[in-house]
Amino acid sequence: MSTAYTYVPARLHQYYDHPERPGRLDVLEPQLGLFAAEKIEAKPATLEQLARVHQPGLIAAIEEVCKEGEAVIDHAPTYVTQTSYADALLAAGGVIECTRAVMNGDADNAFAIVRPPGHHAEPHRSMGFCIFNNIAVAAQEALANGMERVMVIDYDAHHGNGTQEACLHDERFGFISTHQWGIYPGTGWIDDAPQARGRLVNVPLYPRAGDKIFAQIAEDIFKPVVQKFKPQMLFISAGFDAHWNDPLTSLGMSTQGFFETSKKLVELANEHCAGKIIFVLEGGYDPHNVAHGADAVFGALTNSPLKFDAHDPSPHAEPDHEERLVTIRQWQGLST
Repeated sequence: MSTAYTYVPARLHQYYDHPERPGRLDVLEPQLGLFAAEKIEAKPATLEQLARVHQPGLIAAIEEVCKEGEAVIDHAPTYVTQTSYADALLAAGGVIECTRAVMNGDADNAFAIVRPPGHHAEPHRSMGFCIFNNIAVAAQEALANGMERVMVIDYDAHHGNGTQEACLHDERFGFISTHQWGIYPGTGWIDDAPQARGRLVNVPLYPRAGDKIFAQIAEDIFKPVVQKFKPQMLFISAGFDAHWNDPLTSLGMSTQGFFETSKKLVELANEHCAGKIIFVLEGGYDPHNVAHGADAVFGALTNSPLKFDAHDPSPHAEPDHEERLVTIRQWQGLST
């Protein structure tokens, strides 16, 4: 038994001077062989698998627009190239292969390092640098193949609006998102989706929320929600744009914070999901942060120390979130 990973760099999915580019993985790629993980090959997601989340009209429209070549398809800006449809199928398929490996017992846990990312893509539209919602497609694959409940926990700096939309009316599908409030896409407030309280949890954060606050969230939000919802598998949207010096955001995480948060999530999977957990790359726009964040995830999955000494604590003070977390716990019915 081992940790598995898939790697889908999508080198031809790129657009002039765009932050979501192949270069995000340039520092990480030569280091992949250093981790105690076994690479498994990604296979393209099928139309049937995509259609569990996305409307057929969207899938067909993306295929057609990619045939026409390079284009911007929403204001984020989200772009496509001639290879983007195939790249997006392979990204979603890479997460599915990790899911299958863990479900079948071929791996203990897994990390899907894929692009384009996915968590902004809604059932009816691609947006926010995302074509298809990789993690939601994989979660539905698990539900279609024997799982009764799954949960996505998203620590990207941006709200996972697409994943929220994908799980909104599916009581088998739980979702927690931590995100910087007030930035793109502008969604993810505490009292969203009152009909889904207890399984859909938004944790909007003030700028500079970092390691200490995420440790508190892991204890006060992640843990009781997982205990209450009882998922059989955890999927983690790992967005390393929550790092304090990401060029697009203003949260406060460090590499050590990613490591401690990831270890806590692995512990929750061990306690409640028979160890079944899959991390999926989302954002992160500084290549060194992505490499160090991946080191943190692999370290948590393999119960190993960090391979590289990033030594990158945030220089910023963290704001007080006590009242905010109390409000969230009360809204979710977690307070004693």
